[in-house]
This record gives sequence, C-alpha cells and structure tokens, in this order.
Amino acid sequence: MSRTARIDRETSESKVLVELDLDGTGRADISTGVGFYDHMLNALAKHALLDLHVNTVGDLEIDAHHTVEDTAIGIGQALKEALGDKKGIRRFGDATVPLDEALVHCTVDLSGRPYCVHTGEPDGQVYAIIGGDYAGSLTQHVFETLAFNAAICVHIRVLSGRDPHHIVEAQFKAFARALRDAAELDPRQPGIPSTKGAL
Repeated sequence: MSRTARIDRETSESKVLVELDLDGTGRADISTGVGFYDHMLNALAKHALLDLHVNTVGDLEIDAHHTVEDTAIGIGQALKEALGDKKGIRRFGDATVPLDEALVHCTVDLSGRPYCVHTGEPDGQVYAIIGGDYAGSLTQHVFETLAFNAAICVHIRVLSGRDPHHIVEAQFKAFARALRDAAELDPRQPGIPSTKGAL
C-alpha cells in the first residue's frame, strides 16, 4: 500500500508543489524562500520520518505570510491524501519534546475532524521575527492550517521557553513525533481504528 501524495496548487499569491511519502526515511528537499520555515519543515520531515519535497514560490516582496500559509495548505492536503482511508493506523500520537530551555507537548488525532488548540507561547512570541522574515505569529497559523486541511485534531502546548527560535522548533519537532506515532501502521489493527467504522 502506497501512502504518498502530490499536491500542485497555484494562486495569484503563490505556486506550491508538495510531494509526501508517509512511509519514508526523513528525506527532505525544501525550498520556500523563507529560510527559517525551510529549517522547520526539514525538522518535520526528519522527526516524522516523512519523505517531503516542497517547492514554493510566493510573493515574498509583500511578506512571508502567503508563502508560509499556502505551503501549510499544501502539506495538509498531502497528509490527508496520503492517509487515505486510514485503515491500520494507530490514529493517536503524543510527544513531549525539549529543546534546551523550551519544552513542548503535542497530541495528534487523525480523526477526520479538523481542530487545533495552540496554547502557552510566552508574551511577545507572536511579535518575534526569526531569521529576518518569519514572524512568530505564523507558528499557530501553520498548525491551524495544517489541521484544517489534513482534517486532523492537533493540541500543542508550549510548557516553557525563552528563545523564540527554540520555542518554534520544539513545536515542529513535537508535532512531527506525535504525527509519526499516529500515522504508524499497527499490526494488531488491520481495520479503521474507530467504533464508527470511518475516520
């Protein structure tokens, strides 16, 4: 069973290509024009064991918002497509990840119902500018956008943190590890892990 997807999405604000393999080895080829976001998506691929190719050309002359958001839409749509009918998956994933002084907890439910709860970032994080063009406010927006387009439930809690870079990176790594566990195939569960019979 191939759990792969390709999303090719173009608007007046961006052109996004995403190729994703849920059963990969963590290989990443990422180019969005937003260096810090590329770094985060590389971490996502590595720690979720996804093979992820992303090529985005966006209106960076305005700012990074459309590029980051539209890339998250593409990745979310690719996740939904690659998960297919979700037969045999574990469904739930949970991870707590430290990065020096930062600590983040993430829980994922591949439920078919989009929802995102994002809490705990310190005051001022949303105003931080990381790498010159990534605004701290984009992080919550990325996870909300991913959750909506992948039709999954994501809870992220920042438990501690001081450095804006560490706070964001710990979130992406915690999400990656929780997603990896949730998408993993369970040899004891050949069917759909829901009493409803569908996810």
